[in-house]
Amino acid sequence: MNLAKIEAAAARLAGAARATPLLEAPLLSARAGKRVLVKAECLQVTGSFKFRGAWAAVSALPAETRGVLAYSSGNHGQGVALAAARHGLPCVVVMPSDAPEVKAANTRAFGAEVVLYDRQHEDRDAIGARLCAERGLALIKPFDDAEVIAGQGSVGLEIAAQARALGVEQGEVLVCCGGGGLSAGIALALEAHAPGLRLRTVEPAGFDDMARSLAAGERLRNAQGTGSVCDAILTPSPGELTFPVLQRLAGAGIAVSDDQALEAMALAFTHLRIVLEPGGAVALAAALKAETHDPVICVASGGNVDPGLFRDVVARFG
Repeated sequence: MNLAKIEAAAARLAGAARATPLLEAPLLSARAGKRVLVKAECLQVTGSFKFRGAWAAVSALPAETRGVLAYSSGNHGQGVALAAARHGLPCVVVMPSDAPEVKAANTRAFGAEVVLYDRQHEDRDAIGARLCAERGLALIKPFDDAEVIAGQGSVGLEIAAQARALGVEQGEVLVCCGGGGLSAGIALALEAHAPGLRLRTVEPAGFDDMARSLAAGERLRNAQGTGSVCDAILTPSPGELTFPVLQRLAGAGIAVSDDQALEAMALAFTHLRIVLEPGGAVALAAALKAETHDPVICVASGGNVDPGLFRDVVARFG
């Protein structure tokens, strides 16, 4: 995994993905006591950064590929479904049965077959391996895939250029983290193009396997697979490919509560007029409590939230 691979993925993404804005709201920065900038990947195609990695991976497949399979709580699946459709490939997405219905519905609308499973009692990897073997499908992993990481790294290339244009050369970049594909890709891009910006991962409290792994120096697992509203970033453990990158380049991980993530959703809507899902808001939640006076850039990684939940959150915290 290197910068050349990220730049090659970014070139293939040109014309397919959006260059998302780096937003700033004076009242939000005043509330945080520091300059807060928000990279709005919730405005990306399919509503999350996952489209970048999906397109990068699908566009790199051999010409003889018969179809693709992804396992996903929703955002990766939507990205792969659309990327596969635009490349004329069949797509199957293995999705937990407790994923938000809006994500399952959108994945089907993009043309994928959705196969549901119980994440507490069934093994998604085993289900995916069986379907790949039966149908001759290529597996597009959600984060532990070099092409996926490279595609997510295009976010880091944009952050480096946008931050420089705004005069931000020192500070922290907070990234919503599940298995670490987005974080690892951004970290590699920043290492080359914005070395004064230090990346830190952000996870839900109780599901902070990356933070604990970084502190321990080895990959650790979460004790459970469900129990947080931040469904998009509940992964069993850090990736084999992503962890070494973050071990070398990331600062200490951060954990935030579900309520902090929900409040950040409401604040993002109030001050920036963007819609975030809970897992996509944890970096902003961490930015609001970070003990630093340096600028903080947070990646708002996704906005595929159930409308009813969003209304409840804005009513409660808005």
